Amino acid sequence: MLNRIYGLYMKHLLIIFMLLMTSTTALADDDVTPGLWSRIQESLSQTWHSKNYELYIPVNTWHNRSYYTAEKINSYNEQPWGIGVGTYRIDNDGDWHALYLMEFQDSHNKVEPVAGYGYQKIWHPTEDLRLGAGYTAGVTIRQDYNYVPIPVIAPIASVAYKQLTLQSTYIPGGVGHGNILFTWLRWQIN
Repeated sequence: MLNRIYGLYMKHLLIIFMLLMTSTTALADDDVTPGLWSRIQESLSQTWHSKNYELYIPVNTWHNRSYYTAEKINSYNEQPWGIGVGTYRIDNDGDWHALYLMEFQDSHNKVEPVAGYGYQKIWHPTEDLRLGAGYTAGVTIRQDYNYVPIPVIAPIASVAYKQLTLQSTYIPGGVGHGNILFTWLRWQIN
């Protein structure tokens, strides 16, 4: 029953994500102040055309011990070997935007690719140190879901020094699923 509810929930999220990513040509033709859809489209376009690139290296997948048995924890992979690339830009406010593709070993030691958009509001406690908080929206596919596209909407937080960033997201869930802290390194190539 929970799997069916979860499946319906994921299908609705996928529909919402697809609507967000759909071209808004009709809105762009209007001579009105840019709306939400055209601002999203413009932000994605600017990020896509950026000449700045990043490398992503997954470093840890932590399963919240409050939601899993010790036996399950012992059966899971928490070393998500993988790699990713992305294009990023820093906007006029100093905030980070990125389009990315990453592949890593999931909890069952199966390949899991994820692609999406990330945004973080950035704070600068010092010139070289940055703190960030924001979100990511994308799509992943997993072996245990028969490689059906699954939408991903999750918070992200980061600590950065110069070109190196430690970034994490927390995937919520219930008892025995989700509740995972996924962490990766992000290296700004240029």
